[in-house]
Amino acid sequence: MTSLSGRTALVTGGGVGIGAAIARALAQAGTRVAVTYRTHAPSHEELASLNGPGGPALALAVDARNEPEVRDAVGRVVEEFGRFDILVNNVGGLGRRAGLAELDLPTWRSILALNLDSTFLFSAAALPHLPNHAGGRIINVASLAAHTGGHAGALAYATAKAGILGFTRSLATELGPVGITVNALAPGFIEATPFHDTFTTEESKSRTISGIPLARAGRPADVAGAARWLASDDASFVSGAVIDVNGAQYFH
Repeated sequence: MTSLSGRTALVTGGGVGIGAAIARALAQAGTRVAVTYRTHAPSHEELASLNGPGGPALALAVDARNEPEVRDAVGRVVEEFGRFDILVNNVGGLGRRAGLAELDLPTWRSILALNLDSTFLFSAAALPHLPNHAGGRIINVASLAAHTGGHAGALAYATAKAGILGFTRSLATELGPVGITVNALAPGFIEATPFHDTFTTEESKSRTISGIPLARAGRPADVAGAARWLASDDASFVSGAVIDVNGAQYFH
């Protein structure tokens, strides 16, 4: 495992699912980790599992759509850790399944804000603290839906996740000259997450898995391994990339 000893990371939405797995992987690699949460607070046991060689973890209650709360959270990380190296923008969600005929403007804006505004707000707040020419990393969690449009009723969610891909590529170009890399992960069907527990039926899960060439669902650890690599020096020349984690269900 590539060591990330001495570095610090903030994983938004890190209390459960993919975010929690990414936080654990970074902690195990030697990173001191902070996680944000809103509806899924990590238990004492889960938070303790994030304590690693880098030191004790930090959990912060944050509404990722609220700019003052986001800036306060980033400031707290810098105050507690003394530095800020890695930002993982993982906060997001479907909200509810609705096609164009069922979507109203407040729902549309709410889903875009949760997924896309949060990515912008945390990136903007973190930027002044990320090290230039010394391994600063921004890793954005998008979705297979950004490529395919997602299943029925995912219009707003897929639009937001596609926006994250554009944000990633543009910001990678902008921050390249100062040595900060910006990449995205696009997970496919990842089981054991609140997303699919809430919005996907067992029949739909089985049908989706049957179409995955690797013949299994993904696990949060599958996404976490890719995030750990992007955070490492091994990926220092990788920026503006979208890493598809979907078992060959889709590639481009």
